[in-house]
Amino acid sequence: MSETEREQPLLASEDRAYEETEKVLIVGIDEEEDADYGDEDGNAPKFSWKKLWLFTGPGFLMSIAFLDPGNLESDLQAGAIAGYSLIWLLMWATAIGLLIQLLSARLGVATGRHLAELCREEYPTWARMVLWIMAEIALIGADIQEVIGSAIAIKILSNGLVPLWAGVVITALDCFIFLFLENYGIRKLEAVFAILIATMALAFAWMFGQTKPSGTELLVGALVPKLSSRTIKQAVGIVGCIIMPHNVFLHSALVQSREVDPKKRFRVKEALKYYSIESTGALAVSFIINVFVTTVFAKSFYGTDIADTIGLANAGQYLQDKYGGGFFPILYIWAIGVLAAGQSSTITGTYAGQFIMGGFLNLKMKKWVRALITRSCAIIPTMIVALVFDSSDSMLDELNEWLNVLQSVQIPFAVIPLLCLVSNEQIMGSFKIQPLVQTISWIVAALVIAINGYLMVDFFSGAATSVVLLVPVIIFAIAYVMFVLYLISRGLTYTPWQIVASRKETQREG
Repeated sequence: MSETEREQPLLASEDRAYEETEKVLIVGIDEEEDADYGDEDGNAPKFSWKKLWLFTGPGFLMSIAFLDPGNLESDLQAGAIAGYSLIWLLMWATAIGLLIQLLSARLGVATGRHLAELCREEYPTWARMVLWIMAEIALIGADIQEVIGSAIAIKILSNGLVPLWAGVVITALDCFIFLFLENYGIRKLEAVFAILIATMALAFAWMFGQTKPSGTELLVGALVPKLSSRTIKQAVGIVGCIIMPHNVFLHSALVQSREVDPKKRFRVKEALKYYSIESTGALAVSFIINVFVTTVFAKSFYGTDIADTIGLANAGQYLQDKYGGGFFPILYIWAIGVLAAGQSSTITGTYAGQFIMGGFLNLKMKKWVRALITRSCAIIPTMIVALVFDSSDSMLDELNEWLNVLQSVQIPFAVIPLLCLVSNEQIMGSFKIQPLVQTISWIVAALVIAINGYLMVDFFSGAATSVVLLVPVIIFAIAYVMFVLYLISRGLTYTPWQIVASRKETQREG
């Protein structure tokens, strides 16, 4: 059965990432371009700044996951405890994240489907349900960090008048802002995210200018790899925060917001070129912002007695105590940056939740209903967290460690299906990744999974202190490894599950 034949029964009833009327028109810039520059051999039209502008957007929405409150906490802890010494790792971790996100974009553009949709099509029911549950758990875990980050910022900006739980309620309303903006078109929504990213950049750049970190030490930290036993936990945290499972699903859907005909090879090549430029630029911006945060806390607290106690909840107050007030108190500048990070990442989390639920389950429902369901799944546990941990900064930091481990657990369930799919010619056609890229991608994936595996082992070895706790951990670990091996084996012996089911049905009838 050909790929086209497999697609036909799905087209009529399948839930799509974007309706045709919602997509940004690209070809319409120059109606004669197809004839002038595009051809059947796949030669793309010449470079156009105007087209780059029209393709700009999805990469910046994707980059927000690199700037969420969880990443900011990892940055500040790395700076306070390791100084400038882990900036090189932050740079290479961002490069790894870029590779994974470019593969995600490639999948979405070349197939016209996003990762969750393809997982529904290519895996048997039991496997795709496990993948869906894992993706939802990862999304909820990320959303808790993002919403709590926003709530902390709101509490600071209100001088403590708004408690943490009330900040959670305020942040929860952002899904309605998202729905309101989406009605005005994807470009309006992207403009709002651009404003939020600019707000983060200005806030943390202002802090960078106020604290005046050492440029020489920053450069040495970026170019000279250095790692010690004391900083290994922060190093693992940096790598672990870079690849967010829900973001892999998200980017493969976001790229479909532009009108690209997958049947025209040169149009796909053109889209991939512009998305590669845009995504690289977006992650370069996110890297600079992360460096701002890391170096501010390296300059301010590295080598001090309080370095090990700094977390997202108390970081602003520590900065205020060190640098004082002034016309623009650094405490409030910090809070504005964190609020922009939290608000933007919670909205993209809502967006990702819609694609994940719609793709895996093929639910045809109104967007506001799906957004409400997605937001409710995350807000309810977040509200419980806010009520329980409101009075303890240390407990919030401990919770953040649990949530980082939760993200680490989920990474293989997004990255492995992605690599298997983009490596398969039946799905990607001529746009499957080449053997060298495959090899590099699998090595990178194995490295990331191993690093996050270290984090999980280190965490659970300390948490499982009795037989009662150890037994379920061992059972979970065995089931976890078996499912990861199953996902890898599916990539090595690929056959669409629909074909397998059809063959079994034929054998029974015969």
